[in-house]
Amino acid sequence: MSDNEEDNEISFAVKLLGRVEVLRSDGIQVLAEAVESVKNSDKDSVEKVQKKNKVHLFLSSSGIDILEKKTKYMLYTCPISTVSFCGVLPATPKVFGFVAKHPASDMYHCYLFQSQKFSHTLVSLIGDAFRVGKKEENVRGQRDLIVEALRHKNKVLQRENSELRQRAWDDYFVDPKDFA
Repeated sequence: MSDNEEDNEISFAVKLLGRVEVLRSDGIQVLAEAVESVKNSDKDSVEKVQKKNKVHLFLSSSGIDILEKKTKYMLYTCPISTVSFCGVLPATPKVFGFVAKHPASDMYHCYLFQSQKFSHTLVSLIGDAFRVGKKEENVRGQRDLIVEALRHKNKVLQRENSELRQRAWDDYFVDPKDFA
């Protein structure tokens, strides 16, 4: 486990069991079904990793990155806002996973991992990161509303300024026809 202070990123070495396309976005039953899919190795819906590939799971408030341990090749990246569920499999406490929506489509994937010691810790950290991400998203949303309100107010003031400038121009410069 390492701590990177710049992005408050935490890294864990775990075994990636696979990535499974799932129909539902949450629930422990989704994890159990995904594990069964990995065990049965249904090639249409499972991306099974050969020999339980060791990976680094990088967790930050913005997302989850999964990199091969040896090559540091990025296998998957999931923005934290797409994560809808995470949990430890009760029957196999060393197995945990999370469900995330694919950013470009309406598909959900369940990412499955195995850890000798950190399953519960990682699930808790993913949950914490999700809550922090939601909080930051709400703050950004509130800031966006404030910025929009200020932009609108700026347009109204610019329009009012333009009208006052025109009225001052009209009052200062008198048309000679008015004296005729």
